[in-house]
Amino acid sequence: MKVRVLGCSGAIARDCRTTSFLIDHDVLIDAGTGVGDLTLDEMCAVEHVFLTHSHLDHIAALPLMVDAVGARRSVPLQIHALEGTIAALRRHVFNDTIWPDFSRIPSLQAPRISFHALAVGQTLQLAGRQIEPLPAVHSVPAVGYAVTGSGGAWVFSGDTERNPMFWQRVNQLDVAMLVIETAFSNREKDMALRSLHLSPEVLAQELDGIADGRRYPIYITHTKPTETELIMTEVRRFDQTQPHSSAAGHDIRWLEAGQEFDL
Repeated sequence: MKVRVLGCSGAIARDCRTTSFLIDHDVLIDAGTGVGDLTLDEMCAVEHVFLTHSHLDHIAALPLMVDAVGARRSVPLQIHALEGTIAALRRHVFNDTIWPDFSRIPSLQAPRISFHALAVGQTLQLAGRQIEPLPAVHSVPAVGYAVTGSGGAWVFSGDTERNPMFWQRVNQLDVAMLVIETAFSNREKDMALRSLHLSPEVLAQELDGIADGRRYPIYITHTKPTETELIMTEVRRFDQTQPHSSAAGHDIRWLEAGQEFDL
């Protein structure tokens, strides 16, 4: 299973693209501005989009991608998300005001997109991969995802704050790689709490949820461009500031757009 990082920034700026991951050639996890780096042929090859939640930085490129390659598709693009996320997309995006309702265009019988509701704990089998929504704690209905192939599970937290149910499930998986958000630095930890995101201080507490003896690569995503350097400096201090935390001793790195992982 190949994972390509299209975007992993918490905001836009030059060379900063918002959240989207391409799994192999046919599955997108979120559809932020990073989708714009795909060629038309690559966009056309995508059959499934799994959304964590409805916030703009995770869906911004979805309506544009549908428009860009819809005429070349022979079957609808399948959009998988929580019921609340689908309702938000129907009401606020694909509503014939902000963007055409491609779930009805060009016809009800042959639309460009189709919506498919999912729930935490549900699993879908797609071409030898298992995709499972994971619990998330955010300001709108939200999930993370575990995508499991022959090399183990690629786990993405989605946007979340403290989340014991997430770790309960993750500890049951054969994790090959964890991607976890840390949107704000410690000096902005109050903002992180209000917006239900993580800061390095809270991330360290969350990593205590990893079962004893388990180690796997951890990548930090969703950093704000103005805060990235400070966030990563604070994360790298875990060994000195919290030596007894599970954060200490882990291989923790910053995720970058353009990276590819074979799992």
